[in-house]
Amino acid sequence: MKLVTYRQHGVEQIGAVREADIIRLTGIAPTMLALIEGGPQLLAQARDYVAATHTTIPLADVTLLAPIPRPRKNIICLGMNYTAHALESLRAKGLPAKLPEYPVFFTKAPTAVNHPNATVPLLPAISTQRDWEAELALVLWLPARHVPPEEALGYVFGYTIFNDVSARDLQMRHQQFFFSKSLDGAAPFGPWIVTADEIRDPHSLRIQMRLNGETMQDGNTAEMIFDIPTCLATLTRGLSLEPGDIIATGTPNGVGMAQTPPRWLRAGDVMEVEIEGIGVLRNPVG
Repeated sequence: MKLVTYRQHGVEQIGAVREADIIRLTGIAPTMLALIEGGPQLLAQARDYVAATHTTIPLADVTLLAPIPRPRKNIICLGMNYTAHALESLRAKGLPAKLPEYPVFFTKAPTAVNHPNATVPLLPAISTQRDWEAELALVLWLPARHVPPEEALGYVFGYTIFNDVSARDLQMRHQQFFFSKSLDGAAPFGPWIVTADEIRDPHSLRIQMRLNGETMQDGNTAEMIFDIPTCLATLTRGLSLEPGDIIATGTPNGVGMAQTPPRWLRAGDVMEVEIEGIGVLRNPVG
């Protein structure tokens, strides 16, 4: 299923997308987090309801929100998790070419969350080097601690599209990721969550980023240095993960920082992140 959070007539609800329509799921769960926390049994109820109902709402009549508009915790992100991107980043910083030996984790604040089709604010007073990063993100639905790699994908509720918008000048100035990647509106994701059963192999998905129609990133999740089971096993050795936690899995090469000369986001730009089997996340810049 494709699961959405949307607003209609000022009311926020959740639903399932069927072709160009939405089936309201408010009677199953009031929010996406409640549906996720209900586990496999509640998801099965939602699936049965979607199969049986004929009452729909046109997608065109609603405003799509981020599938989880306000995560309870910081979004966990992977840095330097694609070989070519790790190398282009090091070159852009004038550092030796050396791939990470262990997963590189950082987080983005929940207040950075932004919605499909919503404007990503440039905030030029504090940054003039805003960049894009197309990413596959996963959402957990089971409490996770000491997860064996061979069982890790069973903890995944579904997958979504994430754009890790970054402020490169702040990243270099402060020598850390949190502030430079947590600016307001710098975490658009969606337009929906595709449940895990519909993604045959999350490590074999084409991932692209287009800027004003021009392809900037064109990679495949097969290029991850550390796959999803490795990341979940590493995290849960000492960190308890919970239903609704979001993990963004890193970006392929082609970011603006690595262009010659560097290419930064400008007002009026339009970013489109597309991931095979999920869809397109579109956001203007202003």
